[in-house]
Amino acid sequence: MKILSKLKVAFAIIAFTSLSSFAISCDNEDDMPADNTITGIAKTNPNLTILVQALVKAELAGTLQGVGPFTVFAPTDAAFIAFLKTTPYATLNDVPKEALTQILLNHVVSGKIKSTDLSTGYAKTLAKSATSGTNTMSLYIDIMSGVKLNGVAKVTIADVMASNGVVHVVDAVINLPTVVTHATANANFTSLVGALTKAGQPNFVSILSGTGPFTVFAPTNDAFTAFNTELAPGGIAGVSSANLTKVLQYHVVSGNILAASLTEGQIVNTLQTPQKFTVQLTGGAKIKDVNNRISTIVATDVQCSNGVIHVLNKVLLPTL
Repeated sequence: MKILSKLKVAFAIIAFTSLSSFAISCDNEDDMPADNTITGIAKTNPNLTILVQALVKAELAGTLQGVGPFTVFAPTDAAFIAFLKTTPYATLNDVPKEALTQILLNHVVSGKIKSTDLSTGYAKTLAKSATSGTNTMSLYIDIMSGVKLNGVAKVTIADVMASNGVVHVVDAVINLPTVVTHATANANFTSLVGALTKAGQPNFVSILSGTGPFTVFAPTNDAFTAFNTELAPGGIAGVSSANLTKVLQYHVVSGNILAASLTEGQIVNTLQTPQKFTVQLTGGAKIKDVNNRISTIVATDVQCSNGVIHVLNKVLLPTL
């Protein structure tokens, strides 16, 4: 009887200890701080479940729980579903890991950039392509009517603050941009796009969406306006289709040529073979065409997945 009594006491002590330990464990879980990092915030948003799955697959969930700071443009589930329909992949799991990684990094910018800090122009994402080298993708931000990114995604919810940055929810996945993506996204290139897509021209959209890489010296709208005046009285409209093709090809070079690799007096071959132009760096980067006209490079290194764009203030003129 004494042995039985001792056993009952022992079992009672064990049971009490176990219950106490469980209660303490539950209390500790309740006391655990919430994950307020970018990844943690995404996990609590029912509209960002596919984004979280993608981050886990690409092994970026931990990165966006890091110190940062980061600015993340976060596509919704609906955005991912719509994007997948434009690809050969039926589900997220079918997307190759490296491709998915770069697509996700194309939504991430270093630094904490709130909506009030955004301005129209280019920012650098963390994404790279097979041809971009060390230069990461450029993201064109347009705040003229809301916030639009690369001409494809709009910010629908801004300034979701995280402990390591900020999240802006967007309505579309921002794929790696081609030369055509950046040309069409920037309203300063509407004249260039109009010329490239004019009736009688080669399929420049298909060409400049291809593998490349290409370096495009892109004249602004103002450059085309001045060029139109220069060609008076007929203007650009008086230029034959064949000669317009020569002009446009004269602005395209094979290879991904960053501004840092340009040298004084460099002779550059163009797609308008055999016509070339000359680089001048004294007093700022400029291009001298075969007619000895000088165009200033006003912006450099707009990185695309299949090349790079440098912006010109004057249209280059080959021998026609």
